[in-house]
Amino acid sequence: MNKMHKTFIFFTSIILFFFIAGLAYSQSDPYQKNLLVYKDAGGNTKTIKSSKEWVKHRKMILDNIQKVMGPLPDVSRKVPLDLQIIEEKRIGNVRRIKISFATEKDDRVPAYLLIPAGLKGRTPGILCLHQTIKIGKEEPAGLGGNPDLHYAMELAKRGYVTLAPDYPNFGEYNVDPYAIGYSSTTMKGIWNHMAAVDLLQSLPEVDPDRIGCIGHSLGGHNSLFLAVFDNRIKAVVTSCGFNSFFKYYGGDLTGWSHKGYMPRIADIYEKDPSKMPFNFTDILGLLAPRPVFINAPLNDSNFEISGVYDCVNAATPVYKLLRAEGEIIMVNPDAPHAFPPAAREAAYIFLDKAFKSRK
Repeated sequence: MNKMHKTFIFFTSIILFFFIAGLAYSQSDPYQKNLLVYKDAGGNTKTIKSSKEWVKHRKMILDNIQKVMGPLPDVSRKVPLDLQIIEEKRIGNVRRIKISFATEKDDRVPAYLLIPAGLKGRTPGILCLHQTIKIGKEEPAGLGGNPDLHYAMELAKRGYVTLAPDYPNFGEYNVDPYAIGYSSTTMKGIWNHMAAVDLLQSLPEVDPDRIGCIGHSLGGHNSLFLAVFDNRIKAVVTSCGFNSFFKYYGGDLTGWSHKGYMPRIADIYEKDPSKMPFNFTDILGLLAPRPVFINAPLNDSNFEISGVYDCVNAATPVYKLLRAEGEIIMVNPDAPHAFPPAAREAAYIFLDKAFKSRK
């Protein structure tokens, strides 16, 4: 694919985003159309007019998220990474290294670390989170599964250092988050992924100030969750990762409430979107002003597309307030729950723009 074709795909994506956003705005869910307008504890309508007011409101949203996920562990839970190399293979110009690293006492996460050969100076590091698939980390690392989801290998071939860890109870990683004090597997995943960022930053090949995250489906929302709690993530790519809770399978949150995610959604909030203290509208707003790329296929049966636009429309005023208009990019391929080649190419151009042009 030549440079002109890549540029065409990138700018076509932006145009398509604004066109469909206008069509979808009238279909907003009942949760919220504008994150800068909210009701306080007394039921009074409030409008946020400054970045200082948003910072205060942002803390409230983070507190609400933790009501569902459980609290983010204190830093005292951290342990030395104790990086261990299991095996290494050369795949073209990429060193694919099987590793494990410690995230807390008596817990180690298996992962693949991919490093381009012949690097000159430090390069950006990208955390690559897998979808719901038994082989876990192996898919993004290029070892089976769907070739359209080999993004850790593809990005390494483009000059990025990439890290693909297993999510709890996928691949080679078995752990019971609830037995060690977590209220959700989602929060355990966030904690592990923050340790993965520590690992990337510790590598001599990686620029610690240029760290991003990419994921599809399970990895798509876990990329967002990580970035919400970790400001070291400077750019996010989420593929087929979310929509409004109100439009997720008609508002039935059963899929979010099992032990692999957040059981409190069932136990406390009765799987009812109207009772939830946060929505993906809030998640997107919390990422502002950082760049976010969204792959939202037109025929995604998991995440109905108008619900994706509800979230983007709600978060857009926050990006405007923080003078970051245009930092949310969306593509809508005519595809099912997938990350097709043109969408991935647009995502990689987005990452190049976010990192390689801003050294």
